[in-house]
Amino acid sequence: MQFHTGRLIDHVHLRARNVAAARLFYEKALAVLGIPLTARGEGWFQIDELFVDGLNARATPSHIHLAFQARDRATVDAFYKAALAAGGRDNGPPGERHYHPGYYACFVLDPDGNNIEAVFHGPNTRSAPSVVVEPTV
Repeated sequence: MQFHTGRLIDHVHLRARNVAAARLFYEKALAVLGIPLTARGEGWFQIDELFVDGLNARATPSHIHLAFQARDRATVDAFYKAALAAGGRDNGPPGERHYHPGYYACFVLDPDGNNIEAVFHGPNTRSAPSVVVEPTV
């Protein structure tokens, strides 16, 4: 079994009131970024470093800001449309932001109110597409 992960974040764990609605949202929105569902089970799913499971109906989800990398501006635009079509709510349409030159992003709220961003930082190169982890046990 192999795991493909980033270099800074090991994983992000979200708790959803409705796992099915969360899965639909993330599966459809992240497919636009070329990131497929990687695992799922009863009451949970995983997409690369993102792990989502069910929340006790009486508990309040913690709200976070989570940014996903996009390969270009068109992908940010497509992510925004896919996220809205999958149940997300607008929190800032695609456009340039003042954070640094070339920063192009959109913001949507997922079904639990988390602020989800897709961002393109402008032209860049990567040292590798992902980090591959292969357990030896």
